[in-house]
Amino acid sequence: MNIIVCVKQVPDTAEIRIDPVTNTLIRDGVQSIMNPYDKYALEAALELKDSMGAKVTVLTMGPPQAKEILKDAISMGADEVALISDRAFAGSDTLATSHAMVAAVKHVGDFDLILCGKQAIDGDTAQVGPEMAEHLHLPQVTGATKIVVDGAKVLVNRDNETTAQTIAIPLPALITVARSEKEPRFASIKGKMKARKMEIPVWSAADMNLDVNIIGLNGSPTKVITVFTPPVPEIRSEIFNEEDPQVAVDKLVEKLLEAKIIAR
Repeated sequence: MNIIVCVKQVPDTAEIRIDPVTNTLIRDGVQSIMNPYDKYALEAALELKDSMGAKVTVLTMGPPQAKEILKDAISMGADEVALISDRAFAGSDTLATSHAMVAAVKHVGDFDLILCGKQAIDGDTAQVGPEMAEHLHLPQVTGATKIVVDGAKVLVNRDNETTAQTIAIPLPALITVARSEKEPRFASIKGKMKARKMEIPVWSAADMNLDVNIIGLNGSPTKVITVFTPPVPEIRSEIFNEEDPQVAVDKLVEKLLEAKIIAR
């Protein structure tokens, strides 16, 4: 069984700050990590590898420093990795990113299952995985909590707002993962040694015969105009120190009426 896992390098949101002058993210000194949901997807793939002997290939799109999370994937137990990196990818929105990732999947070749994190913590769009499934004409399930391969189909547990579901879909398929049955494993010493020695392959748009008109800014129908911190509203308070609670309530109601928070 061949499993492809798509991961993304993201800034650690616990350390993110906004520049009050430029209204942009301050990236200096902020650690980059593997997107936590993608790490759950990788763990789910490695659990299938442990139980079925699957081959796990990990792909990411990003700048050269994104190689670090691919080394983390190798250290955890992935078999092969590749970095999709090219100046032509700059400015890609989710749609353009999905085109690039689909090209990478096709460049890998045979696969039975594609796993992605349910969303990235820097953008929270949850769009790339489903868009990939649409481009590849694959059945998909989002927000998986458990994945079991049963012959030519896969059984997926997922939770929604009110119920838990078990869905069966045929292979090949694409699944986005909300969490795995186990917490992501730690890197092994053997895995770290393998990662240290491995030369990470880098695939450009040309390597994957990818039309540059569907990636980068040219292929992005959505664009971020600005990022800003919402202004903190001014909070004013007034305390009614009245011995008679009814008098205090009457004064409060009058203030709410004046502020047009309530109507007569």
